[in-house]
Amino acid sequence: MSALVSAAPGVYGREAGAEVIKSARMPQFIIPTIILPPAFYALFALGMGNGDVEMATHTLATFGVFAVMGPALFGFGANVAGERENGQLELKRLSPMPAGAHIVAKLVATIVFSVIAFAIIYGLAIFAGVDLSPSQWAILTSVHVIAVFPFALIGLGFGYRLGQKGAIAIANIVFLAMAVMGGLWMPVAVLPEVIQTIAWALPSYHLGELALMAAGQSDAANFWLHAGPLALITLAAAIFAWTGQGRHAA
Repeated sequence: MSALVSAAPGVYGREAGAEVIKSARMPQFIIPTIILPPAFYALFALGMGNGDVEMATHTLATFGVFAVMGPALFGFGANVAGERENGQLELKRLSPMPAGAHIVAKLVATIVFSVIAFAIIYGLAIFAGVDLSPSQWAILTSVHVIAVFPFALIGLGFGYRLGQKGAIAIANIVFLAMAVMGGLWMPVAVLPEVIQTIAWALPSYHLGELALMAAGQSDAANFWLHAGPLALITLAAAIFAWTGQGRHAA
């Protein structure tokens, strides 16, 4: 028993490493999650921005959140659904592997690919003339890393409930809907009033606003106006994921 306990950290590390390598070998994962967000940022901030540093800074904040959504939703949604269908999740559950090691591994892989995606965006932003203080960069990076968790929980909930094809379809719908209605591509204020109301129930909107505060593009006095709802949404997403896990285990 003591040998198993002492070996647990190594198991987590090996599982996380295997998850990163597996995802890196999948073009259908890398292209939409690593390549598209920086490409969209380059289009909006560099191609259409006409040297507008203010626009480049604004989109830096929101597209950083957008860059996180793909690895989280697809990494947990589609991948977990596929592993559940082919029996890998059941095999891992019955093995001596520590409980939850495969979820921790996916979380690590999601953070790794998210950081790669928004690091490329950061580089493009600097090229576009964005100039943030070290503390602003640190806070912005923290917001973008934290953004992984609610989207990963949402993806995990779908992964436990749907087949792989269904999870991919839903992940695509949620991905695009949250990007548009959450104000990541354009300010929520320019969207129809009904969309502005729906935005308050979306983690993408609140994370985008927090990122804008970190980048000095929004009033930090409204922090709790967005951090509070985001915490509630994340809790609801955790319950959604946990109840799905319970159904799978049953």
